[in-house]
Amino acid sequence: METLDQLLERIGRCQICQPHLSHKVRPVLQAASSAKVLIVGQAPGTKAAASGLPFDDASGDRLRDWLGVDREQFYDPSLFAIIPMGFCYPGKGRSGDLPPRAECAPAWRESLLAHLKQVQLTLVIGQYAQAYHFGKQCGGVTECVRDWRRHGSQIMPLPHPSPRNNLWLRRNPWFETELLPVLKARVASAISLGVK
Repeated sequence: METLDQLLERIGRCQICQPHLSHKVRPVLQAASSAKVLIVGQAPGTKAAASGLPFDDASGDRLRDWLGVDREQFYDPSLFAIIPMGFCYPGKGRSGDLPPRAECAPAWRESLLAHLKQVQLTLVIGQYAQAYHFGKQCGGVTECVRDWRRHGSQIMPLPHPSPRNNLWLRRNPWFETELLPVLKARVASAISLGVK
């Protein structure tokens, strides 16, 4: 079996979605076999695609706040694996970014997850990631996130932290009062296992 470094190097050269994009592909993810928290996002936005860092934008600032971690912790692959459903920026649609490219997950996801044996907590962000991980158990983002307790202690669905979701957050105050304290506690517990 190839090492995780070899797999990440192959992913870095991936061109599978290039025929469908009007811009150059740039896979954006981070992983280490010692990661304690797996963040499953949708696909990188324009800023993340430009910098090569996942969640390198206002969404990332909010997500780090939700998790109770700073940038240094967040970008430490020994603590956080960040593996979106699509690794490359999918392009702009009429009401935001397009969905993650469908080719990416079947090509790479299982191979990557096979290397992440130390993960204590998986955070599933947004509708495309939730559809993949929960299937028909979730009837949409609001229902899936509202029922976060039924998924157990090792996986948590989250809304996307984009500023575009400010209205959703205002309409669902339970997210901040009920879910976020538990999320922060679970993240703190998981990453403390990685502290030497």
